[in-house]
Amino acid sequence: MSDVGFIGVGNIGNPMCANVIKGGHRVVVNDLVEEQAANLIELGATWADSPAEVAAQTEVTLLSLPGPPEVSSVLRGVDGLLEGAEPGMVCFDLSTNLPSTVKLLAERAAEQGVTFLDSPVSNGVQGAIDATLAVMVGGDKAAFEKYKPVLECIGNNVFHMGDSGMGALTKIVNNMVSISSIQVVIEALVIAEAAGLEAERAYEVMSVASAQHYVHNVPTLLERNFDDASFFLKWAAKDVSLAVQVARESGIPSPIASASSDTLNRAKNRGHGMKSVMATLLSAEEDAGVSH
Repeated sequence: MSDVGFIGVGNIGNPMCANVIKGGHRVVVNDLVEEQAANLIELGATWADSPAEVAAQTEVTLLSLPGPPEVSSVLRGVDGLLEGAEPGMVCFDLSTNLPSTVKLLAERAAEQGVTFLDSPVSNGVQGAIDATLAVMVGGDKAAFEKYKPVLECIGNNVFHMGDSGMGALTKIVNNMVSISSIQVVIEALVIAEAAGLEAERAYEVMSVASAQHYVHNVPTLLERNFDDASFFLKWAAKDVSLAVQVARESGIPSPIASASSDTLNRAKNRGHGMKSVMATLLSAEEDAGVSH
């Protein structure tokens, strides 16, 4: 069993960390909010006051953070991971990050003898609770193989995707599909209602017609319970914006991702950022003059 660090024990990080502890590993945790680690301490984890302290006590550390700026800060900032790390340490970044940022961070970490692998996860909070996440890893293959048993504590589908940045890229295109596809469904239902066809009736046909493979989320959508969110709209907006940024960095047109990004940001800017990703329905209805 390994000495494992875990930094970022919020919505999805907490159950992932709990499953690493349950896997028999000695775990050292850190978060900006110490209270978020209370249940993990009860399970046997040790608290550290900074990422540097986590690094000083562990051979491998997992990060679960909101995005690229937070990952950079935790890794390279004051009292950051690299300040406490010894050569040979391995870091898996479970966050959704930008491939170009990942490559830069991996280069900086390597200068200090630390191996940094992008290792984002998919399947949401429930997947984290059930340890059924998909884990997409980019970077050093030997480090991946050595610590794959740690990753298997959090997910039952663990993939090595290639060089540094390939895990992050896989996650970004996956989320582009999952997030953007529901925006098309929402737009279709709003068009139907604005033109006089009830959304429920439209779905009744869609569920058995050629759209059936794309509308499985509609029953949840029609419940309109947007405040009970495990994946916030603001996170979805960030993820799709990363897809647009990757496309721009590569000189590739991204009209659909860009439209989805605009849709998500419009809803976020109207105050729906902390609601479910499906809350783009509210701004779409507002734009169409459809009321509920």
